[in-house]
Amino acid sequence: MKVTDIISQAKGPLFTFELLPPLKGHTMEALNAAIETLIPYHPAYINITNHQMEVVYIERPDGLMERRTTRKRPGTVGLAAAIQHRYGIPVVPHLICGGQTKEQLEDQLVELNFLGIENVLALRGDPPHGERRFIAAKGGYDHTDGMVAQIAATNRGEYLDPTLRDPAPTSFCIGIAGYPEKHAEAPNLEHDIAMLKKKVDAGADYIVTQMFFINERFFSFVEQCRNAGITVPIIPGIKPIQRKSDIDLLPQTFRVDLPVSLVKAIEESSSAAQVRRIGIDYCIDQVTELIKAKVPGVHFYTQGRAEPIAKIVEATFDLG
Repeated sequence: MKVTDIISQAKGPLFTFELLPPLKGHTMEALNAAIETLIPYHPAYINITNHQMEVVYIERPDGLMERRTTRKRPGTVGLAAAIQHRYGIPVVPHLICGGQTKEQLEDQLVELNFLGIENVLALRGDPPHGERRFIAAKGGYDHTDGMVAQIAATNRGEYLDPTLRDPAPTSFCIGIAGYPEKHAEAPNLEHDIAMLKKKVDAGADYIVTQMFFINERFFSFVEQCRNAGITVPIIPGIKPIQRKSDIDLLPQTFRVDLPVSLVKAIEESSSAAQVRRIGIDYCIDQVTELIKAKVPGVHFYTQGRAEPIAKIVEATFDLG
């Protein structure tokens, strides 16, 4: 079932969440455990992230360092199919511009279509770990609007090879990312929203936001999107703080602001358990306000930690 159909038919806000593929060489056991922790709360769909090649340095026998690239978390397509088949829940695999050509993207779309997966989230992706800026693969996309346009073209039965005879159209619901506090590389929020509209105009069906901790930023972002002519559903993305180090790492990694009161409470906490409780309580308040504002749903970034999300959902969603 398509995300937009799920939204239009829902009687209340949706609960959804995102998981990372396991590291190469590991099994699905932890992933399944996280899903099974959250299934009782009736998730509408599950996202599976995608990770491009990373730069690593390996020490050689002669003592010099050798630069290599490796994909540490492969398997997005396979995991999406396995989860959707096992649990009967729609899965949204992430597709990224980084590290792949237009032809490779098309092949992924063909595979997903064969597997009965109807939803994708189109992202540019971050620069590989160890690199300072994003560089598109030769024959790939610099920006997400091109990827969205290609997916929309396959939905019309238009493929890269013009000699195909009677090609069958796909039927993907296309999600994209939005940034209430602007993308780290955008010069300002207005420019970022203009780029977001290009993705919507290219064929995107809905938006899910980067995490944020100040709801007013989200409400303002939605208003500015509507004023810019963006009419598709906008789903807020949320993450509970669970470690004291998060107050340093999250702003550095995701370029988000944290409220003074939350930072002060965490800095003054005396134990890891107290930090987790503060993060969950703050997130409960945040989600309660978002639901009261009648958002289409709330999307949770779990980073593999399902238990805090279960507590938040139980406290905020009407599970009847």
